[in-house]
Amino acid sequence: MPGADLRLASLLGLAPSVRRTMLYLNGCNIGSTGLRVAKDIAENNRGARGLVVCAELTLILLRAPEDEADKATLIMQALFGYGAGAGCCAADANRGSAERPLFEMVAAAQTVIPGAERAAAGRLREHRLLFRPAVEMTTLIRENVEQCLVDALRSLGLSGGWNRLFWAVHPGGRAILDGVEAVLRLDTEKLAASRHVLSEYGNMSGPTVIFVLDEIRRRHGEHGVGRDGLGVLLGLGPGISVETIVLHATGNY
Repeated sequence: MPGADLRLASLLGLAPSVRRTMLYLNGCNIGSTGLRVAKDIAENNRGARGLVVCAELTLILLRAPEDEADKATLIMQALFGYGAGAGCCAADANRGSAERPLFEMVAAAQTVIPGAERAAAGRLREHRLLFRPAVEMTTLIRENVEQCLVDALRSLGLSGGWNRLFWAVHPGGRAILDGVEAVLRLDTEKLAASRHVLSEYGNMSGPTVIFVLDEIRRRHGEHGVGRDGLGVLLGLGPGISVETIVLHATGNY
């Protein structure tokens, strides 16, 4: 202490009166959680501009396998990577100025999959953070993710017909993406941005969804597909927590 937020504010030359909110040890869904919290803050502070910064050092997970048969530890450490991402948000962006919003956060929701608290859990110990996802984690996500989406999007009239939307899914691993794609019956290209980020950078925990959004921005700009449509940001993390943010792509690429 003090936290990295104070150091960052100093490096950026921000005023001492800038209000800061730190979120620690939330796991892979923290990037989407940060965006949701920023949305709530911006909408309740007229004229405010928010900066969301998410950084992850997965070195604290590094450890040797417990024995020669412990392949899960090696796979997990090969999957995770370092990353940092940032974005600005406002509730009243001035479209006549230099501000060019990329995505509008239309609505946001959070829920947890009941009975899955220990499926993806980390424990702080003297020497490191111990984290080993349970083998049933992928199955729990596959069995529950569609109902979580239906509950979150029903009031917006977006339940079902998932291929009408673009998708920014946290790529926790290939099996998770395969499960989401299968249960939602998504066309192959719908998760292309998530798969690209996973293959290039790995699972960077919280910042990964920001990388996925940037990849979607790049693809929309190059190909024009879905550049002014609706989409869903889906964050998945310990709990199992499910963050859902409905996005509108503005076409400002």
